[in-house]
Amino acid sequence: MVKFSSSLDDKQGERRNRQIPDGFELEYSRLAERQAPSNRPVYQQEASPYEKKPEVVQPQIVERQSIQQDYDTLVMDEKPQIRKPLQFDPKDNIQFGVEYKPDSKPPVIGNNYTIRSNSIIYNDVVIGDNFRTGHNVVIRENTNIGDDVLIGTNTVIEGDVIIGNDVSIQSNVYIPTNSVIEDNVFIGPCACFTNDKYPVRINYELQGPRIRRGASIGGNTTFLSNVEIGEGSIVAAGAIVIHSVPPFYLAIGTPARIKPLPDHLKVPNKL
Repeated sequence: MVKFSSSLDDKQGERRNRQIPDGFELEYSRLAERQAPSNRPVYQQEASPYEKKPEVVQPQIVERQSIQQDYDTLVMDEKPQIRKPLQFDPKDNIQFGVEYKPDSKPPVIGNNYTIRSNSIIYNDVVIGDNFRTGHNVVIRENTNIGDDVLIGTNTVIEGDVIIGNDVSIQSNVYIPTNSVIEDNVFIGPCACFTNDKYPVRINYELQGPRIRRGASIGGNTTFLSNVEIGEGSIVAAGAIVIHSVPPFYLAIGTPARIKPLPDHLKVPNKL
């Protein structure tokens, strides 16, 4: 599975009249070859784990065509094998591969997955290993999800979303178009993110949130469009976030007040 730092192409959906934000494709390229979990950058368990950050090798940007083989073949031990359509128990009412346009490609998923009843996954979705969902999950087209990701019950992920590795998204979460969630992120139940600054009033470039690696989002939180939640930061339960949160800061209250994160909370998420 591709690691977090690789990306979807700058592809416009026919159902939406909008543009991908500038730099979205370059900054979050998800097309580099996936690394095995043992080779992915992880937090180092040290006395002060955020004082010295692990070095991360910059991803190699490759062309969109390189991901085409994911839709046609599954490479095992360097020998291509034809991918067979996945079969689910009809009583579970799982729709894996919803065609939203004629030339869309079936979704691709890694090993050891669990998809629970009434979930819907559109075409042009790529998902890594050890993927789990709750019930009634919706994942729209052009979404790219890494390894070891949990998507909770009743969660909706709109199209053109990037989710990294080791991410836990709880129940009843809404993630809009053009959102980016990096590695090792926790999102609590009923969190609501937005991407339209002036809903249905004027034309606005849709800009979802950017949740940096190691951030932790509490339950029942609300986020205005185009906010960035910094690396290792925490958003307290019930907060309404109207401005970006710096790395290793705490956002609390309505509207959220931002203050430095206490030292004892400057530790990695244990997902």
